[in-house]
Amino acid sequence: MIRTNVKTYRRKVGKNRYLIIQIIQSAQAKAHLGNALASNAINVKIFKKRER
Repeated sequence: MIRTNVKTYRRKVGKNRYLIIQIIQSAQAKAHLGNALASNAINVKIFKKRER
């Protein structure tokens, strides 16, 4: 993984609120012999805040 850029936006449409996550990644793999795999996978966890 070379770099990851994550932007989050909150939008409201009517009574509904949406969380938009934009993930920009770049990966690179090199090998002189054999196989190389450049993975662009990511895990995202979203937690809801507890209201008091």
